[in-house]
Amino acid sequence: MASITLKDVVKRYGSGPKANQVIHGVNAEIADGEFIVIVGPSGCGKSTLLRMVAGLEEISGGTISIGGRVVNDIEPSERDIAMVFQNYALYPHMSVFDNMAYGLKIAKLPQGEIKARVDKAAKILELGPYLLRKPRELSGGQRQRVAMGRAIVRQPQVFLFDEPLSNLDAKLRAQTRLEIQKLHTELGVTSLFVTHDQVEAMTLAQRMIVMNAGRMEQIGTPDEVYHRPATTFVASFIGSPPMNLITGQADGARFIAAGQTLALPAAAPRAGEMILGLRPEHAELSRNGAAGWPLKVEALEMLGAERLVYGRVGETLFTVRLDATLAPPKVGELVTLSTTPEHLHWFDAATTKRV
Repeated sequence: MASITLKDVVKRYGSGPKANQVIHGVNAEIADGEFIVIVGPSGCGKSTLLRMVAGLEEISGGTISIGGRVVNDIEPSERDIAMVFQNYALYPHMSVFDNMAYGLKIAKLPQGEIKARVDKAAKILELGPYLLRKPRELSGGQRQRVAMGRAIVRQPQVFLFDEPLSNLDAKLRAQTRLEIQKLHTELGVTSLFVTHDQVEAMTLAQRMIVMNAGRMEQIGTPDEVYHRPATTFVASFIGSPPMNLITGQADGARFIAAGQTLALPAAAPRAGEMILGLRPEHAELSRNGAAGWPLKVEALEMLGAERLVYGRVGETLFTVRLDATLAPPKVGELVTLSTTPEHLHWFDAATTKRV
């Protein structure tokens, strides 16, 4: 096992003034045995960053170290990493056993050790009954477990996962997430996991890196990222439904947005143009003319244990999450919102960074 250090990592395609820079100076310290999830929307650079750690993409600037050794110019095969891809990449003509053992045979390990490693990985992943089957005889979830088994038998210092659950249906994704969690608990190998799915990120990560347009917006535990987002991008990307954001002028305990004055439960941290954030579950609905922010209800959505109420505060679309046991408002009804000071989030309107 090994730590990973990313220092001012840059990736650009082309050279000169027309170069297209896609990774902008990423810095991160990943501890030995830590499970880190890199999350962000499509095109944000998360897979490119992972491929640079793997050695499948050249680094344009900065350094990447694995186990204290700078690996910028070291071949992928010499980095002691194992990668699990989105598309499984199994050999269709080989059995499950041979797929898992292939890399070890190429490395010319003794037959006894190869069998011992494959049997151990098969036991961990519950693949024992399928070792003689071909990939076409397996379900999608089983194929992905074979791909993970092939990585496990290598006994690498680092596991790299590139959106490995994207091809699975929702039920299988949830089941495989649990298997990956158990796998990391048992093996304790340093892991980087790339996904665009925030549920995967929140449930799997010990810490997560949120990427946006090639930049690292925030690194922290899922709890830190959710409850103290560093930027409005993180606030709106992490959380479903996302955080409500209103741009306006703060003036003490007043917030003026689109000509409407909202009374605050506590004074804003400073005066001037700011962005006010509030999670949907931290807004309370009241009726019968109670004090608060006016919300005109536009739509309701029933989601089993909870209900989402959509409306507008002034001109800003606003979402409130309610327990499904509470009586919902009616579409077209004017209700009021209230919250407490600790649930308000403040961001600089110019930089979008947390105040």
